[in-house]
Amino acid sequence: MAEEVIIVLAPGFEEIEAVTIIDVLRRGGVAISSAGLEGREVGGAHGITIQADTTLESLGEQLFSGVILPGGMGGTSNLLNSEEVLALVKRHSQAGRVVAAICAAPWVLAKAQLLAGRQATIYPGLEEKLGPDTAKMEAAVVEDGQLITSQGPATAMDFALALVSRFAGAAKAREVARGLLAQQDS
Repeated sequence: MAEEVIIVLAPGFEEIEAVTIIDVLRRGGVAISSAGLEGREVGGAHGITIQADTTLESLGEQLFSGVILPGGMGGTSNLLNSEEVLALVKRHSQAGRVVAAICAAPWVLAKAQLLAGRQATIYPGLEEKLGPDTAKMEAAVVEDGQLITSQGPATAMDFALALVSRFAGAAKAREVARGLLAQQDS
């Protein structure tokens, strides 16, 4: 089965994170679609508007291979306040699917009660938002089972490559990294 992934764009999302993730996954052959939280036209944190492929509402109960949440404080606040988003990440986690978040967005995973007893990272200074029962890591990207978290805009490339590795394999991730002139440890 081909991997199909969804990235949720909320008003105020961090543009570097969202566009990097979408671009790198597509380069890796991963089918990724964007879903706007409040409609198809979504304004980012720095005045860049993106036309999402679909809306979160139109997805219904559909399951994907993974759900990705970009950060940005405005975007994260909107994600945190959405019962649809909380239900989406819970449903995917319970189904054993990848749930990934970057920057401030791991806070959403904590609110959805997905981080207790797990390892995660978040934008520096927001560690307390991960909850008392989460092992707070300082790494750029942290993978704990089907849960993948990252720290912020500058780690978006590493995060996206980790996602390509997860969905399309390590060899494909290395190939994409070489083409992008990105550093790869493996």
